[in-house]
Amino acid sequence: MTSPEQSPFKDHFSYDSSSYSKHRPGYPDALFSYLSTISQQHKIAWDCATGSGQSALQLAKDFQTVIATDASESQIRNAYTQENVLYTVASAERPGIKESSIDLITIAQALHWFDLPAFSSVVECTLKEGGILAAWSYNLLTVHPDIDKHINHLYSDILNQYWPAERTIVENGYNNVSFPFKELAVPEFNMTIIWSFQQLISYLSTWSAVNAYTTRNNQNPVDLIYDNLLQSWGNIDGIRQVAWPLTVRVWQKP
Repeated sequence: MTSPEQSPFKDHFSYDSSSYSKHRPGYPDALFSYLSTISQQHKIAWDCATGSGQSALQLAKDFQTVIATDASESQIRNAYTQENVLYTVASAERPGIKESSIDLITIAQALHWFDLPAFSSVVECTLKEGGILAAWSYNLLTVHPDIDKHINHLYSDILNQYWPAERTIVENGYNNVSFPFKELAVPEFNMTIIWSFQQLISYLSTWSAVNAYTTRNNQNPVDLIYDNLLQSWGNIDGIRQVAWPLTVRVWQKP
């Protein structure tokens, strides 16, 4: 598949794509089982803004072919490989995908970056009749109240002016996003993982606002909460359950 001319996009994650691929949480298996169940056909899925390919690899278990696109060449270069996953550098608005060829389109933690009117036209063009469009996002993580207060301080106070404006769309749970298709009722999905303290620190360091702060101030802002966070964590070698509120919205093309 050839990549068309790319439209400009806001690239907040190419600065350290290898860390992004290692330290971002995965999505629950139950979500992909649900998407497979409601998909009428399982020939081609398109994972749009695939990042490191986490969702693409999950889709590859149930679909013959997965087209995984991302506008960041660095993300594609560091993505996880799989025989039936075809990676392409392409924007959401200009993916270079054949008309009426896609059974399922997924967008994981990325819809808020898109030109939504342009992307809606692409979805209408590429999705088959009866095809499924699924978009999901996760908001601020929770561990324990004593730990959460330090993470909230980093997120809301230290990094407040460094978050891109699009972050508010995630905070609102994509409530203001719509497509000209029938929206389906979606079951609740839990997004949890068992992490060490260092895994938490590595994840926090992948935040786009952390990169923006570091670039401007020549200091990683995670360092500002590190000692208090570790004290609340209890033991640097200890492990804890980390959870994120996961918002999933699904539409079906008539």
